[in-house]
Amino acid sequence: MDGERRKFVQGVMGIFGHGCVTGMGQALEQQEGGLRYIRIQNEQAGVHTAVAYAKQVNRLGIYAVLSSIGPGASNMITGAATATVNRVPVLLLPSDIFADRQPDPVLQQTEDPSNYTSVVNDCFKPVSRYWDRIYRPDQLMVAALNAMRVLTDPADTGAVVLCLPQDVQCEAYDYPEDFFAERVWRVDRRPISSESLRLAGDLIKAAKAPLLIAGGGVHYSLATDALKRFVEATGIPVAETEAGKSALPWNHPLNLGGMGVMGTSAANIAARDADLIIAVGTRLMDFTTISKAAFQNPDVKLIHINVSLFDALKMDGVPVLADAREALTTLTDLLEAAGYGTDAEYRDLVACLKADWDAEVDRLYAAEPPEGAPAGYLAQTAVFGAVNRACRDEDVVICAAGSLPGDLQRLWRSVLPKNFHLEYGFSCMGYETPGGLGVKYAIGPDREVFVIVGDGSYLMMHTELVTSLMEHQKIILVLFNSLGFNSINNLSIGNGSDGFGNDLRERNPDTGLLDGAPVDIDFAANARSYGCAAYTVNSMAELEEALQSARNETKTTLIHVHVVKGTNSNGYNSWWRVGVAEVSAKPRVQAAYEDMQEKRKMARKY
Repeated sequence: MDGERRKFVQGVMGIFGHGCVTGMGQALEQQEGGLRYIRIQNEQAGVHTAVAYAKQVNRLGIYAVLSSIGPGASNMITGAATATVNRVPVLLLPSDIFADRQPDPVLQQTEDPSNYTSVVNDCFKPVSRYWDRIYRPDQLMVAALNAMRVLTDPADTGAVVLCLPQDVQCEAYDYPEDFFAERVWRVDRRPISSESLRLAGDLIKAAKAPLLIAGGGVHYSLATDALKRFVEATGIPVAETEAGKSALPWNHPLNLGGMGVMGTSAANIAARDADLIIAVGTRLMDFTTISKAAFQNPDVKLIHINVSLFDALKMDGVPVLADAREALTTLTDLLEAAGYGTDAEYRDLVACLKADWDAEVDRLYAAEPPEGAPAGYLAQTAVFGAVNRACRDEDVVICAAGSLPGDLQRLWRSVLPKNFHLEYGFSCMGYETPGGLGVKYAIGPDREVFVIVGDGSYLMMHTELVTSLMEHQKIILVLFNSLGFNSINNLSIGNGSDGFGNDLRERNPDTGLLDGAPVDIDFAANARSYGCAAYTVNSMAELEEALQSARNETKTTLIHVHVVKGTNSNGYNSWWRVGVAEVSAKPRVQAAYEDMQEKRKMARKY
């Protein structure tokens, strides 16, 4: 990319089982080269680690992940979906049943009496960008070239799955030597066409209150400097998606912060009233567009700059099929030559919106636990304030699921590009810990990775703590313990229910329901049992001390914090469409249904 050559495949992660240990396993054992093998603890977690690595290096490097047949392969399906939804490349090499079928059914083989070719690996098809099964060793040549085509594509990328029958893995084939010649896969930048430039330029020059929404494509096209030049030349403010956050420093006067359901009041008010939206490198998912209700100006126009026509056509705007950096640079030149800039009145409004929001973040970062909170419990937003202050500019924070991404998207103050890593395309619980390991592989030993994880996500997938210790890859986990699935509990209560089934509680023998005593786990003891350093904190002073101690530790460290339910940030001129029961015996559900129908009237139909 841009004339700089980078090694693309860094290594292989996996767990050997029958189907791969005597094929891929022995091949990796004998290989002499630059492929590092990482022995993971869980196949899904391995894919998350690989995805986080690729995302952190802007898709300019990958790891492959291999597995045995059966449950080893099916464990990777969630990770494949996470990669494909987020447009992040990962190469998956699940083992497959015998191609010659002689010993069938083998251990872990699923059987479909009506379709003998249907096995576990077929489940990858709907969550992969490219899928192939290698029945003969010579097929691997065409399959490998197609795999690399997709893995290096800036638009049509995601999980690539090559299913490898265990007998075919072990067959000899006389490959032509030239197949192994060094290949350079170019990531060419698509320039903006003259007609798109004219259309976009005319729309921007006519705009009085424009807003640019920066998506992950700004990072992947290495366009953060081009974005800064564009906004400073034009005075157009920026709102950031979950994947686009850190495209501008938080304290840049034109950065209004997170956009959408988890967005700031500044960004959402600007979006509501904007007469032009310039979407750059974003999928315009429902969280970004407030379920297609973010843009309320009846005269609003939409320009969508994207390398993917599929994404550029969303919400029926003007598609501009171009690389983000190329488009922003060319548009800046055009608008500077035309003398375009937003007027003083609009810039003053933007400055007021930003100042109000910065004051709100200061307030939330200083929040005290509410009256009556249990001793030792802290306000969630205040914990974020402490962690944000403890982070250096070059450190990276990572998160994925629960109420925590909302607080991060609204409140976290990012200074440098790529020091904020949020997987929110799939919002996959369990991504956080293995994802933190992947980020650590990407950034190296001199920078810290702060993994923000709730107790629910931690319980789903924390075993890669062991991998981090084996590999001497230190990460710092800040575990927010709210005794259950706090985010979905809030959503349930907010729509008229009582949070049924979300608290982490014992079954009550008197009622037969999950309304017994809370299950309060000693997560610090759990981490120590693996060999990690760990701290449990009961006050803000202890938290600040533990954060400093964690930085001084030489191995993976966990900080266990109890947070009060409901002390997350919420609202700020946004809502989210969820299905609310049309018929219910509960008056609060009936009211929530009517409220949702009123809000839907604000949304665009398509």
